[in-house]
Amino acid sequence: MRSSVPLLDKITHYIVKRKGKQMRPMFVFLTAKALGGINESTHRGAALIELLHTATLVHDDVVDESYERRGFFSINALWKNKIAVLVGDYLLSRGLLLAIDNKEFRQLQIVSGAVRQMSEGELLQIEKSRGVNVNESVYFDIIRQKTATLIASCCACGASSAGADDETVEKMRLVGEKIGIAFQIKDDLFDYGLGGKIGKPTGNDIREKKTTLPFIYAVNNSPNGDGKKALRIFKRDRKSKEEVTSVIDFVLQSGGIEYAEQRMRTIANEALEGIDSLPESEARQSLKDLVQYTIDREK
Repeated sequence: MRSSVPLLDKITHYIVKRKGKQMRPMFVFLTAKALGGINESTHRGAALIELLHTATLVHDDVVDESYERRGFFSINALWKNKIAVLVGDYLLSRGLLLAIDNKEFRQLQIVSGAVRQMSEGELLQIEKSRGVNVNESVYFDIIRQKTATLIASCCACGASSAGADDETVEKMRLVGEKIGIAFQIKDDLFDYGLGGKIGKPTGNDIREKKTTLPFIYAVNNSPNGDGKKALRIFKRDRKSKEEVTSVIDFVLQSGGIEYAEQRMRTIANEALEGIDSLPESEARQSLKDLVQYTIDREK
């Protein structure tokens, strides 16, 4: 990550010191180990994924005008938007060059496809947020592209690095996609104060008019006028604390939480079934444990 530009070195050092759980590289390593073994190609795939993921987080904070990331100031908060965008570009280019310089063209194809889908998913969400999307199929399209596609590429890169055939790589990509969808639904549930210390204010998605699965279900399955009332509040640009609380209470009372949890666990179980088709090994069990962690985590 070293650069001849001192400012860039300072910023990348700041990013590396505040890295997250690094779950995505773990999916790369465990998938590779379950399918034959970890090698240099696996390490490059994991690095490529983490560079891409970090680049998207830096850019997302600019797009969302967010000034905090993982309890610390975001790059745009400290160095402003122009520098944050350029740093994100730099991280992405380092990942792409890592793949090209080592002739990892299959992994480059997988990850480039993920970048395209993530961009499309973000734009689809922006387009739909001009109204308020309470269409469940559109919601799943958005999270599949925005969130699930990156975890799908982790599993695909891990399989590819271990020398798996195209059919197995695609099977693991679909497993990763299901894991990613379950992961995002878990994030949806955190907005309703579930799961202990969640790292963001309760009701944040409601304030920002981000439709989540519990809210979509509650609005579409409300037997009386409560759904329309909650939707009217949701659409407002500015909401009082009491109004946000009223929407949260509406979702809790309408079965939205239970429905979202049930969908999350069903989708996660489909992913676990796919993993069970791999040869029995310690790595396969660890991969299953990591999937279980994504839906049981408390932050």
